[in-house]
Amino acid sequence: MEELAEALQQAGYGTANIDYPSRSAGIVELADRVVPEGIRRCRNQGARRIHFVTHSMGGILLRFYLGKHGLPELGRVVMLAPPNRGSEVADALRDNALYQWVNGPAGQELGKGGVPARLGPVDYPVGIITGNRAAPWDLWFSKLIPGEDDGKVGVESARLEGMRDFLVVPYSHTFIMNREEVIDQVLHFLEAGRFLRPAGRPAASRYPGA
Repeated sequence: MEELAEALQQAGYGTANIDYPSRSAGIVELADRVVPEGIRRCRNQGARRIHFVTHSMGGILLRFYLGKHGLPELGRVVMLAPPNRGSEVADALRDNALYQWVNGPAGQELGKGGVPARLGPVDYPVGIITGNRAAPWDLWFSKLIPGEDDGKVGVESARLEGMRDFLVVPYSHTFIMNREEVIDQVLHFLEAGRFLRPAGRPAASRYPGA
């Protein structure tokens, strides 16, 4: 997320780029550890309004935290490739030792009946960007996912009840945050509360060229 954080800084935002050890803890523990750290760093910079930009499981951590605690300074949220409706990959590989080692306890909780499915709708402004291209190393995972996907998360799984806007872009899961179009869309949503489209293009549609 460093390239995206740099773009946000250049646009005048203070940033707190938080990584988290998904191999060592479950979603509940990570949410209560990671999100408050990001909030603390933003408050230390004097932020009066705090926006969030998440990638993948980070969106689930944020949803869990905000659903439990709320945040007075909450602004807008952009989620990149979030498994909001759970992951078919997590279900299929739940008992696979390599998957367990790579994704840790939190990854085990991302199935279709796992933590994401129990979080409910959002009541704050959320824009979601997800991809529909699988990277070569994710093509096997892609076969486990019905419909379009980014190699890890299905397009339909990224959707969230209560979301403000939804965009599908022609990129894969791992590096979606580094794409110039995605960075531009993140900045636009944080400013305007919606994604940028040509005149006449409806909300929740595809990005041009997808």
